Amino acid sequence: MPTERTATVSAVTGLAAAVGTDSSRATVVTGEDGIARCAWSAKDPEYRRYHDEEWGTPLHEDQPLFEKLSLEGFQAGLSWLTILRRRPAFRSAFSGFDIQAVAAMTETDAAALLHDAAIIRNRAKIAATISNARITLDLVHGRAGAFSELLWSFTPEGVRPIPRSWGDVAAVTAESTAMSKALRKLGYRFVGPTTLHALMQSCGMIDDHFARCWRSR
Repeated sequence: MPTERTATVSAVTGLAAAVGTDSSRATVVTGEDGIARCAWSAKDPEYRRYHDEEWGTPLHEDQPLFEKLSLEGFQAGLSWLTILRRRPAFRSAFSGFDIQAVAAMTETDAAALLHDAAIIRNRAKIAATISNARITLDLVHGRAGAFSELLWSFTPEGVRPIPRSWGDVAAVTAESTAMSKALRKLGYRFVGPTTLHALMQSCGMIDDHFARCWRSR
């Protein structure tokens, strides 16, 4: 079973993981509907839905951000498509990622999840999700939005160039590294710089839709 460190080291950003980072690969493909999208979304219909409806859309509420952080942690070392397909099961297992409900989960609850074949049965990641919920609950207690404010405080300043090749897409940035250090200082786990860069892409803190994609700014 991978540890937090090995999972984080082996993880790659969800975008690059989809089709690889070879600069010779196409960046945008046109689907049967005539719409140009980032090439990684062509791999699977669920990727396309996620690309069109979620990826890169600004997300600010505490609970949805906690869910994304948790799922990115489970993704470490795996494909994001695996997580997307299992997201309904994750939501069921973790009470819709309600922060207070997850924070209240016991060791008995965590042990039961190890028998739930519908999710990723990784003891360390399950324990980290519960622990992270408790830290998040302390942050937002009496101050709704504090978790969102913390994460968004690491948004890069200024206008970023629109990526035009795979070489323009990073897996780690100074901002994701700084976020990782800050969250780890608070006690969060499975929050390596690569995992958090993927979170920043997903939640719209940065926009990495390729030039010519219909969702590119």
